[in-house]
Amino acid sequence: MSAETAMSIETRRPLFMRRLAMRFAIWARQVRLIDQISVLVVIASLVSGGATYAALTGRGFDEPSSTLIIVLLNIDVFLLLVLTLLIGRRLLRLWVARKSGVAGSRLYVRLALLFGVMAVVPAIMMAVFSALFFTLGVQSWFGERVSTAINEAAAVARAYLSEHQQVIRADALTVANDINRQWPQLSQGPSVLNNYLSTQAAFRGLTEAVIFTSDWKVIAKTGYTFALQSGEQIPFEAIAQANLGGVAVVTGESSDRVRALVKLDAYPAAYLYVGRFIDARVLGHVSRTAAAVDEYATLELRRADIEVSFTLLFSVVALLLVVVAIWFGLTLASRMAQPIADLITASERVGHGDLTARVAEIAANDELATLGRAFNRMTHRLGEQQTDLRNANNQLDERRRFTETVLGGVSSGVIGLDPLGYVTLPNKSAAVLLGMDLTEAIGRPIAELVPEFISFLNDIRQSKQKSVQRETYITRANRTLIFLVRLSAEQDGDKVQGYVFTFDDITELQSAQRKAAWADVARRIAHEIKNPLTPIQLSAERLKRKYLDRLSEEDGALFAQCTDTIIRHVGDIGHMVDEFSAFARMPSPVMVVVDLRKVVLDAVILQRNAYPKISISFEMPTGPMTPACDARLLGQALTNVLKNAIEAIEIRITQSEAMLAGKIVIELENCDGLCRIRVIDNGIGLPQSERHRLTEPYVTTRVKGTGLGLAIVKKIIEDHGGTVALDDSLDGGAIVTLTLLERPSPDRVRRAYDFKLPSRASGS
Repeated sequence: MSAETAMSIETRRPLFMRRLAMRFAIWARQVRLIDQISVLVVIASLVSGGATYAALTGRGFDEPSSTLIIVLLNIDVFLLLVLTLLIGRRLLRLWVARKSGVAGSRLYVRLALLFGVMAVVPAIMMAVFSALFFTLGVQSWFGERVSTAINEAAAVARAYLSEHQQVIRADALTVANDINRQWPQLSQGPSVLNNYLSTQAAFRGLTEAVIFTSDWKVIAKTGYTFALQSGEQIPFEAIAQANLGGVAVVTGESSDRVRALVKLDAYPAAYLYVGRFIDARVLGHVSRTAAAVDEYATLELRRADIEVSFTLLFSVVALLLVVVAIWFGLTLASRMAQPIADLITASERVGHGDLTARVAEIAANDELATLGRAFNRMTHRLGEQQTDLRNANNQLDERRRFTETVLGGVSSGVIGLDPLGYVTLPNKSAAVLLGMDLTEAIGRPIAELVPEFISFLNDIRQSKQKSVQRETYITRANRTLIFLVRLSAEQDGDKVQGYVFTFDDITELQSAQRKAAWADVARRIAHEIKNPLTPIQLSAERLKRKYLDRLSEEDGALFAQCTDTIIRHVGDIGHMVDEFSAFARMPSPVMVVVDLRKVVLDAVILQRNAYPKISISFEMPTGPMTPACDARLLGQALTNVLKNAIEAIEIRITQSEAMLAGKIVIELENCDGLCRIRVIDNGIGLPQSERHRLTEPYVTTRVKGTGLGLAIVKKIIEDHGGTVALDDSLDGGAIVTLTLLERPSPDRVRRAYDFKLPSRASGS
């Protein structure tokens, strides 16, 4: 294998392992491997805990060994750790869900606490009572009565054996004394000694008797003893005690008999060894009593260790059961809270408009399953109803768009209202005429949007007529407009379904009508009045020249004064007639591209020379401004504006402020293809009432005014395609703004000669 191949294999191995781990994780999630492992661990914990308890109590086992208990205990500890990890994992997920605000997490926490307490408290109580019971049992085991009974039983056993030992000691000593006394007769032959020994053994109830020498040579014997022949050795201590003249009592290895050893004085270095069997049942009782006493003593010495060990064992088993109970509590809480959490999540989705949200239907027939099925039916019906509503709304939208299309082509403003007076359908013309965005006003009361229309609603409701129509004034942005408004009621029998406002702006129409009427009046006045004015003036001058010298000085002065008055007033009337004629015969402007700065500067210089006491400043821009206009007419309009400003300043000085310094400021501005001339004065200002009519013919607030100045200005500016705006200045005066379009038309405009500005940028 080459190095490149080996490197390729090493490179692919981590990728393969990652893919394998990913597939395993997906498979584990699909089959819910963790849950299945948890169930298996819980079952194993129950089995192991039961087996451990049975081993500790001795139930189900013949003789449970400590090794088995240790193995079971290790299994319990392992399962306890695994269950603790699984429960810790659940609690961690629960804590994360609670912090993240997952739907149903709070309910899950409450149910988990409830079921956990319900499961843990009984288990803990059982563990506590078991520990107390065990402790009390141990205390009763080592109580005074039990100890006394065991000790008394041991004393009885010892007394029984001691009695047998004393009896056999007396019998051995008696037989030895008899043999010593009668030794001369008994030493005649072995048979005599054996018969005598047999007689003594039978008489005294001995099961065995033997006489032997110090070299273990048997002289005589009787009974069922084979002690010396079988090699059973007599303890050295017993022989030593016999040599001292005492009687040694010997108990065999089997402890089924007692023996006594005594030395015979009649025969040198000879010993008598006798024995008697003890009842096997009595020996068994004695043996068991001794064993029980020894075991009890051992247990009493290890009492503290035993209590600690058993307490730990029971604690492990109890803790294992508690953890299992907690797992069951969490599982029950999860099974109860999960359907509710699913319902909450689905409800939130429905609340956000997702009517496709469904919950998994449980196969059970409990209340949660019924609630889930009811929720699914509800969302299904809501989805169907939403579809129907959308279809209906689509149809309504189509009708509304059709209506808006129809109304959009209407120049008049149209506003639809519901029976309560709330806006339902405005058209674009209404928004343009009222100067507001009515699309955002849908659903708002008309009284809030257009207060001037309230009187129409009140009239049609009180009179119960189907329609009301009249003119009304509407003020928008310091501008008063005249609207022709018609309100119609939509009725279904006696019930009003809604209202429809239709209105038009007739401000310009009325202004044009008045202008036309006044122009006709001006022509008639100029024609009818101007003809006799010249003869009157000539006649007065002729009378003055002819008769002034013929009269006395006093009469001549009066005559001259009267004729001068006639001539002066005829001149004033002629001047008024000339203004009427000029307004009636206003020529069409000849549009020429000129520098607007020169036009304004000429008008400023003219008025500055005529009224030197009033400061007239011109803030002239450095760059050229070349709109298409008629310089003569525009100069005339600007002159009229300046004269009005001068007259307003003079009136203010005359009325109350004699020390006022009259000031007029002219500003030029070029912005977005518009040229603006702004004239600002500190005069008496504009009236608040009827301000919108100041630009109409013969509307004036001054005693000697003709009312044609601003009318001529407006006509000239409108003939140029511009606008005139009236406003208040900060110091109480007026601001007149003339706006012109900088759009020269090649077929109507001829370029003027270049104009060189003076060196001063402004004059004052």
